[in-house]
Amino acid sequence: MEKGLNTIIKEQFGLDKTVDVRTVSPLTLAYIGDGIYELVIRTVMVAKTNTKAGLLHRQTSQLVKAQAQSQMMDILMDHLTPEEESVFRRGRNAKSPTMAKNATVGDYRRATGFEALMGYLYLTDQMNRLLELVQLAVDTYQPDEGKYMEAHNRHGRESDKSRGNED
Repeated sequence: MEKGLNTIIKEQFGLDKTVDVRTVSPLTLAYIGDGIYELVIRTVMVAKTNTKAGLLHRQTSQLVKAQAQSQMMDILMDHLTPEEESVFRRGRNAKSPTMAKNATVGDYRRATGFEALMGYLYLTDQMNRLLELVQLAVDTYQPDEGKYMEAHNRHGRESDKSRGNED
């Protein structure tokens, strides 16, 4: 297994490395996943364009908001392993006490599943896989509503229901 950022941080700070990620709550996975996903996106944005921080923030926000993450799951579903799908479902089905300001309940729950998947991959030192999935999602993501609706109908809720994964 590759030595990931999570392991390096734990070693540097002398932290216990034996946490069984299967016992970590899906909302905790989403918490750390939100942070690592945003770090990846910020890194990409800074590398692509050396511009003002405010513009970087606006560009980054378009990719880290719940609606975008939900749409990205439509792209990723056919590329996930059974274990990754299971982590996504656990995150999606977790009952969160909060909700995003500008997102539907469905988008927020799917985004939580997306973040839980990112957290799981990070905590299991699967950074190459995490980056592979983020790159696929970001490179394929089209915020245009018409394209999203077509993909959503083809791969979204219908495919979730066909797998027995109701919201």
